[in-house]
Amino acid sequence: MINVRPVARVIAVLLLMIGGLMLTGLPVSYYFQSGDAWPLLESGLVCLACGALFWLFPFRGENIIKKREGYLIVALGWLAMVTFSMLPYLFSGVIPDIAGAFFETVSGMTTTGASVLNDIESVSEGILYWRSLTQWIGGMGIIVLTVAIFPLLGIGGIELFVAEAPGPTSDKLHPRIRETAKRLWVIYVALTALLTAVLWAAGMSFYEAINHAFTTMATGGFSTRNASMAAFDQPGIQYPITLFMFLAGTNYTVIYFGLKGKFDKVWKSDEFRAYFVLVALLTAIVTLVVKANTALGWEKAFRDSIFQVVSIITTTGFVSADYTAWHPSLTMLFFVLMFVGASAGSTSGGIKIIRNLVFFKNSFLEFKRIIHPRAIVPLKLNGQIVTGRIITHIIIFLLLYLILFLIGSIVMTALGLDFLTAIGAVATCLGNVGPGIGEVGPVDNFAWLSGEVKFILSFLMLLGRLEIFTILVLFTPYFWKSN
Repeated sequence: MINVRPVARVIAVLLLMIGGLMLTGLPVSYYFQSGDAWPLLESGLVCLACGALFWLFPFRGENIIKKREGYLIVALGWLAMVTFSMLPYLFSGVIPDIAGAFFETVSGMTTTGASVLNDIESVSEGILYWRSLTQWIGGMGIIVLTVAIFPLLGIGGIELFVAEAPGPTSDKLHPRIRETAKRLWVIYVALTALLTAVLWAAGMSFYEAINHAFTTMATGGFSTRNASMAAFDQPGIQYPITLFMFLAGTNYTVIYFGLKGKFDKVWKSDEFRAYFVLVALLTAIVTLVVKANTALGWEKAFRDSIFQVVSIITTTGFVSADYTAWHPSLTMLFFVLMFVGASAGSTSGGIKIIRNLVFFKNSFLEFKRIIHPRAIVPLKLNGQIVTGRIITHIIIFLLLYLILFLIGSIVMTALGLDFLTAIGAVATCLGNVGPGIGEVGPVDNFAWLSGEVKFILSFLMLLGRLEIFTILVLFTPYFWKSN
């Protein structure tokens, strides 16, 4: 039997936190006199009231969270957060239809960055602040933050952390999961504050600096400008954004070791080395192609190239140039990058480099096993043998990811989308990237899609953000059986 009480109490805490964070938009609204104070206040009060009701209602059960409760809390928790977080869009009338508001909110919470807003600059400052904040909340996973305060609730949190971050690695910064969550958030908040200061000093207003710091560290990509980062065509702004996108796509364990001065551990990470080399190699290739096919100078070609490579591979989705207009080969390259993702243990989406690394290493070793069938040829990562169970888990993940992409693309074409737009929309939403190809490319948005398409793409965004298994396990009979 599933213990309903801890599930309800955690959702209550999440709603209370969402409500409190909504109210932080009130000072922004009053400062700019943007006229959105009441929608933010009403939305916050609704969240607080519903959270209080969930907390006070006498649900039966013990405060014990096991595997099933953990996965259920993550799935229902994200659904609750998305449902209530779209209230400011609906109450303010910025996005009056539920399908559009739900899509925008899911895109924010999952740090996808796909948008249905046609004129972002006409949206009031308080609502845009909340829009950016949804990405920052979802970036590290608000449930990890909740794990850090669970001792106050008398609830253990290890199962939640596993469900929230079900990647193939199990690195811990500290043996206690609560301390791990705290350290992750200290790094996350510190880097956000540092980037805010850097962008402010580089010429952004403080409002725009904090908004872009929120969405950069979350690898989300929401901007306060219609042209995204192309509106800030300055080296002093775009290079820092590129650096912090790269950091945001790095495993936070690696960042922690770097901050502690343990650089040997940083470079010993196979995933980080692959991540660094891949970005460097792709930047060189894209720069040469862009320089050969455009009239841009070397600095501008390099800056646009490294910015877009890092933006797509980290699934941030900021746009500094229309990469689909450079060359058809680069359009295909960036489409493929939507399936790569950055590091596990980061805020990025996608398949993740470590899964791709394990798959290709194992595939290469298979040739050796064919030649030497009696030899034991183990797969090693970071000097340690990768178990067969992890390899199987990764292969199944990759197959499920591919199947979801194919099914999603077929459904999109059945609903009227052309081929390029269908595969672009599914790839970018499942990978939590933001811009795609076709009619949802870097200079387009998702506003023109039907309500049905928006709901399906929203589901794909949630699947991608929670790495497939966390959601799909709820649809299996094994999850609901007593034994």
